[in-house]
Amino acid sequence: MKMKSTGKFALFSLLIILLMSCAAPQSAADISTVTKEATPQSSSTPTEDPKPAGYTEYLSQSGDTLAVVAIHFGVDEDEIIFADGEVEDLLLPPGTRLYIPTVLGVITPNDLLIPDSDVVFSPSTVGFDMLSFVNEKAGKLAEYSELMTRGTTPGAEIIYQLAVEYSINPRILLSLLEYQSGWVTGEPETQDEVQYPYGFLKADKGGLYKQLGLVIRQLEIGYYGWRAGTLTDLTFNDGSTLRLAPNLNAGTVAVMVYVASISTPAEWQMALYGENSIPQVHAALFGDAWVRAASVEPLFPAGTTQPEMNLPFPEGQVWNYTCGPHEAWGKEGPPAALDFAPPLDRSGCGTSNKWALAAAGGLVVRGGTGLVVLDLDGDGNEQTGWVLLYMHVSSTDKVEVGDWVNQDERIGHPSCAGGSSSGIHIHIARKYNGEWVLAEGGLPFVLSGYQAYDKEKFCEGTLVNGDSVVQAYPWGNYLTKITRPEVTLEPPAGDLYQDGE
Repeated sequence: MKMKSTGKFALFSLLIILLMSCAAPQSAADISTVTKEATPQSSSTPTEDPKPAGYTEYLSQSGDTLAVVAIHFGVDEDEIIFADGEVEDLLLPPGTRLYIPTVLGVITPNDLLIPDSDVVFSPSTVGFDMLSFVNEKAGKLAEYSELMTRGTTPGAEIIYQLAVEYSINPRILLSLLEYQSGWVTGEPETQDEVQYPYGFLKADKGGLYKQLGLVIRQLEIGYYGWRAGTLTDLTFNDGSTLRLAPNLNAGTVAVMVYVASISTPAEWQMALYGENSIPQVHAALFGDAWVRAASVEPLFPAGTTQPEMNLPFPEGQVWNYTCGPHEAWGKEGPPAALDFAPPLDRSGCGTSNKWALAAAGGLVVRGGTGLVVLDLDGDGNEQTGWVLLYMHVSSTDKVEVGDWVNQDERIGHPSCAGGSSSGIHIHIARKYNGEWVLAEGGLPFVLSGYQAYDKEKFCEGTLVNGDSVVQAYPWGNYLTKITRPEVTLEPPAGDLYQDGE
């Protein structure tokens, strides 16, 4: 559990010294915590060329693109030097050695605190029996239940359900709960810890379920904001900000963002680098996270590519591209999903007589109201390999868990079923090794040759296939109409349509 007031003044003084410095802050490596070296090990052979003066050496991490690395370091892409020869792939192979100008001033410590695979619903969760783990610890969580729409539900089941739905590792959710309120191994000590177990002190956000929604939102903002390059600074609950060290990994940033959202800078420093810190609590509960990560990371190995996928409707039909890229699941989630609506003779909800098809073949591993999850490698684990998630599939004629569906075979009818929907459509998103794959990023969403591009205005991105450009719009118009081509064309090279224009 987190420390109380003891030691806060000393830690606050340390942070003030850190923030007043004109150079990069001292490393937190001398503080007792569980961390990893900031620079991951590379398998490449170093060249004899020396690093230029004023440059930092950086080894790319899983999910990095050159554009995002440049944003993290505050430089232009053309200022970055490939130390061992330029890489052509959009997604940089992990361990690619880069020389980058050192331009940032005051930044966070650069220690890697939590691996990516312990934040997302990664292969490391296969075989982890969370419910048994919670019961064995016999803390408040083991006996806690909450009234949900489906009835009274045990707290551990609530956590696991949201972990699966949002693709968040249940281990990190348990560790943060234990640090903030002691719920996993003991009992909360204050009324705030009872009512607000994840530390969000909001009168209308009491109880485990609502607190979980808030912590997951912050973890996603941090993880996918860092992955996309849309996040460069922490914002603390007192309104102050601090630039993130550029060589952090997405998992560490996710936890940093969550802690900052409920903390002052001094409290943040204590939570991450002080006595009984979050990394220490995490290790005490689950062992060495970096040893666990070594068996499943990098989550995006060198050479990872999207398998061939088709638009999720039959050839010859004219559908509408109604939204994208947008949240894969829930509000403010990663922009990993695309929406398509069948031809309709009226607005509103119902069930279309048209069929939604499997963009790629796979095993149905999870279902629910409106939900179909396809595991493309067929191993039965949603946490491994490529996965496609469909939403708003009508229960009528819908495929069932355990069915194998080949590419272009029917999965069901578009509808409004499941989630929030005001019109009949299909929602489709990708995951790889448990991480939502951004629709525009290192592995762009490509369906029948149409490549997804984001745009500043929400839900109005584009799909581009050669000279064909389809503009998303929620209500549909002549620009949103899309027909699946009989011959797959190549998406444009480079960033010709980066702005969707």
